[in-house]
Amino acid sequence: MNRKETFKYLVLILVTAATLPVALATERTTLSLDGSWDIEDSLQPDTIPVAWKHKAPVPGLAHSAQPAFPHVDEFVSRMLVQNRVGAGELPKSAIAFDAGVTHQDRNWFWYHRTFDVPALRHVAILRINKAQFGAAVWLNGVKIGEHLPCFTAAIFDLSAAIRQGRNELIVRVGAHPGVLPPTVSPGTDFEKIRWTPGIYDSVSIALSDSPRIESVQVAPKIKDSSIVVQTSLRNFGKDAVSFTLTQRVHAWKSDVVLASSQPQPLTLAPGEVKVVLQTVTVPGARLWSPESPNLYVLETGTGGDTASTRFGMREFRFDTATKRAYLNGRVYFMRGSNITLHRFFEDPLSGTLPWDESWVRKLLVEIPHEMHWNSFRFCIGPVPDRWLDIADEAGLLIQNEYFVWTGNAWHGAENQVHFNSDQMIQEYKEWMRDNWNHPSVAIWDANNETWDPAFGEKIIPAVRGIDLSHRPWENSYNPPEGADDPVEDHPYEFQPMADGGPPFSMTALENPGGLTPGARSGHALILNEYGWLWLNRNGTPTELTKNLYPALLGKDATAQQRLALNAYLLAGITEYWRAYRNYAGVLHFVYLTSSDPGGYTSDHFRDVQKLELHSDFRDYMSNAFAPVGVYLSFWQPTTESGSLRSLPVMLVNDEYREVEGTLTLALENLQGEQVAAQTAKFKIDPLGQETIYNNFKFPQTTGDFLLRAIIRYPENNKEISTQSRRHVKLVAPQTTK
Repeated sequence: MNRKETFKYLVLILVTAATLPVALATERTTLSLDGSWDIEDSLQPDTIPVAWKHKAPVPGLAHSAQPAFPHVDEFVSRMLVQNRVGAGELPKSAIAFDAGVTHQDRNWFWYHRTFDVPALRHVAILRINKAQFGAAVWLNGVKIGEHLPCFTAAIFDLSAAIRQGRNELIVRVGAHPGVLPPTVSPGTDFEKIRWTPGIYDSVSIALSDSPRIESVQVAPKIKDSSIVVQTSLRNFGKDAVSFTLTQRVHAWKSDVVLASSQPQPLTLAPGEVKVVLQTVTVPGARLWSPESPNLYVLETGTGGDTASTRFGMREFRFDTATKRAYLNGRVYFMRGSNITLHRFFEDPLSGTLPWDESWVRKLLVEIPHEMHWNSFRFCIGPVPDRWLDIADEAGLLIQNEYFVWTGNAWHGAENQVHFNSDQMIQEYKEWMRDNWNHPSVAIWDANNETWDPAFGEKIIPAVRGIDLSHRPWENSYNPPEGADDPVEDHPYEFQPMADGGPPFSMTALENPGGLTPGARSGHALILNEYGWLWLNRNGTPTELTKNLYPALLGKDATAQQRLALNAYLLAGITEYWRAYRNYAGVLHFVYLTSSDPGGYTSDHFRDVQKLELHSDFRDYMSNAFAPVGVYLSFWQPTTESGSLRSLPVMLVNDEYREVEGTLTLALENLQGEQVAAQTAKFKIDPLGQETIYNNFKFPQTTGDFLLRAIIRYPENNKEISTQSRRHVKLVAPQTTK
């Protein structure tokens, strides 16, 4: 080494040695502002309250304020008005051409609290993870700024206004969507009855020095067990700053460093923002999957700031040629349901449940495991960040859908919502920034049931490249934007019948072409809505099924009869769609939503506060979604006693191992007594499907029976049992003269 090289080497050592201890001594300090806030309302946007007489939880919603505010949430959107006009419930003159109609004597809610800062730092950043409808901030009497999007984090620089000791913070949010400019999306939903304002995600202040870490993106590369790290850095100071950027990786819940980057010396000019790309090899990294949700943490340091970023080593994609989803390079079948959290917000029982850790964990971890679900669509509206943290830990694949549902001519083309593309591009960039490190977030879903070419022609192309993990995009009823992007399908088998059209018979499912998947595209298909069989939690029909259940069961049917039929039909349709392997994913609609006497859909909870599902739904649908699934392709309501029938039983195996066991066909009477049975062996390949044709002799008797196709096989030293069930009436053979 010559003298010049030696000098440069010594300088690098000195810079690194000088910087690393500073990084340890100047870690970011984060102050959580979650808790009870003061809250008041106003009609005008500049009327800051002088007295604070109400309290509300943050995160939470204004409808949880104490004392309660009258008529909170009462806003009728233009989409709901349009829906009711289309249904003949309102005259066409009622159509609204602005955001909608409010039925409350306020336009704004004001949140207020104080907090203490023990010691000032050079930089103070306020982060409101999500608030609706829009957020404006004042600190110590100084207006800091506004952030209008409702579904992304609002980030404000408090550095000039914050002080050591006591500080006063005020956040103003819109009381309803009507206060927002028409360019900003408050969410579009034709079936949402009430619109709920509030700071519905966590609030915090980060204190640090320059250079500040503004964002970190981690993109796993499983082929060589490495991660690509994109770090955005900003110098908030008035002078240039030289520092060393460091990256370290350790397993979640462990402090042992597994990998680190080469320290990278950098210099930022005053006010400069720099984005740095680095690759860090993580030797022998364990992959993340729903079956094994392994998590790691990346620790980033600049000497003035630190950040911790949790991630999982996983890659997810679709393939148009095979019409399959691939997780970590292998075919993976998605099974699950939908959560429409923003509809649940309007449920009278929702309260503070979405921020109750034990409630959310039961919703996202315990019950999905019992139902054999590995996937969810978070439908038309985002969830609090904590939900995605839990999904990461639980091992769930999330189809993450932005709050856009505009419809097409069938909702009234003259009043269709059209978005400002530039505004949506900015909102989608923020949305991706907020979510791109979650391994659970597998699919960016641009919209729901929307026909608008702007999404495929301008919006998605403008943003998809910023995701270094290259997640697929789903674009609803618009053409897929990418060559291997998936397409959603909503066949809704019972919708025509519910609308007064021809009856739908489940016998159509006995033929391979009886129901066909969407033909709009040759891409991989995701079935994330089907059935059209909703019932309120008390077993009464919803607005969309009030004509269906009388046609299916008669006007005198009991709530329990309707709930039992609902589970029976949903399970059968689920089994059918899984059996034919037309879909890369089958996701039932809907697991959690609002249950309201005037509502359009509902979920399947007998008690939503305790998260107790109706027993029939839990029983039938947990069987329908079993990883090794069974479908009895027999739907005849009657058959002759003593007849010999060929009963096809279709098996699917979503696992990566061969499964071998027994298949039993059993006929039981209403007392549960078995009157006929036969058993045969089966074997099904990994990720395979098989159809077994059984010649079954029905006994010489008449009456109502339950026919079961039951598979049993060993797994981890225990026997697994899954079944498909059909109601059948045995009648006396017809005689011919």
